[in-house]
Amino acid sequence: MKRVNSLTFYILIAMVIGIVTGYILHENASPDLQAIYANNLKLLTTIFLRLVKMIIAPLVFCTLVVGIAKLGDLKSVGRVGGKALLWFVSASLFSLLLGLLLVNIFHPGSVIDLSVADSFGAKELIGKTQEFSLSRFVEHVFPESIFDALAKNEILQIVIFSIFFGVATTSIGDYAKPLVKILEAASHIILKMVNYVMKFAPLGVFGALAAVIGTKGLKVFEFYGYYLFYFVIGIMLLWIALISVGFLILRNRIPQLLKRITQPLLIAFSTTSSEAVFPKLTEELERFGCKDKVVAFVLPLGYSFNLDGSMMYMTFASIAIAQAYGIHMDLGTQFTMLLVLMLTSKGIAGVPRASLVVVTATCAMFKIPPEGIALILPIDHFCDMFRTGTNVLGNALATSVVSKWENSLEQ
Repeated sequence: MKRVNSLTFYILIAMVIGIVTGYILHENASPDLQAIYANNLKLLTTIFLRLVKMIIAPLVFCTLVVGIAKLGDLKSVGRVGGKALLWFVSASLFSLLLGLLLVNIFHPGSVIDLSVADSFGAKELIGKTQEFSLSRFVEHVFPESIFDALAKNEILQIVIFSIFFGVATTSIGDYAKPLVKILEAASHIILKMVNYVMKFAPLGVFGALAAVIGTKGLKVFEFYGYYLFYFVIGIMLLWIALISVGFLILRNRIPQLLKRITQPLLIAFSTTSSEAVFPKLTEELERFGCKDKVVAFVLPLGYSFNLDGSMMYMTFASIAIAQAYGIHMDLGTQFTMLLVLMLTSKGIAGVPRASLVVVTATCAMFKIPPEGIALILPIDHFCDMFRTGTNVLGNALATSVVSKWENSLEQ
């Protein structure tokens, strides 16, 4: 336990040093020099994230196939999957509704300063949005080649292949047991690698925060303080709701779960990457008492279908942009937008800045200027920190709750 606390301490120190370094850089360097130093500092984060990403694909494949094999039959797979989807759909719907409610109460779009829009970043996102169609969605969900999916870390595609592979393995019975043992041994080796990779986490955290503060500075909060403040209120309410529902099911185990996932939450928050903590979250949930077969099945699904923080942000940001342009949206239109987001937001977890891509596409669909995404881009990194942390919390709770429902949660 001492080692875990030590790493958490170093991550917190790295966050503070990163903010201070970024501030000094922003105040004393020219814009060109800021960009150069920021790009160099980002290399630390890039190294950490790439080390983590090299683990994700083999870990998802090995653990999911072994998990399905241990579930025993197709009926068990369907039962666990059904319970997981029940949580995912309920949590997603609540998150979208909460974002819709808060954006109508606070009107954050009215405080956005039109003069500080990030037009360059908006053009980049609009370019990605042009690829956002039903055909592209299907291509993103269903793999053409498992090797291509593994190479690109397309989690949902890997999950779909692994489910088919796992069910086929289970149907063969004893004949496949040697392969299951090999994959189980491989998953334990990969989880051991996680401990080595996590030692680089403080450097990744330092680089991420120093780079963004170095280029944007703390002045960004002068323009967007209210917008961020309102969003954080929503995140706090979402946390309270998720933890409360979790408490009704897990009871006195909730404090222990939160303690277990403190380190993954910190890393996700500071690097704005849910993928960065997938291996560590898998390990901590198993230590918490969730059976490996449930963790291996539910957690990868959650990374594609259960992004609670991102879901809340989608309704919040989409309508905030409409407010900034003075576009009135009646309640019926807003609920239609909610249903559209409920569908279009699934399965795009592997897309960079997925939330903003979906928001941009949604704005275009509802006659809101898609270039309005430029209005919220300057503060998006900080919003992303909160929604990424919330995504991790939601998936940890979902996995633990399904484990409890399956009577697979050890004390």
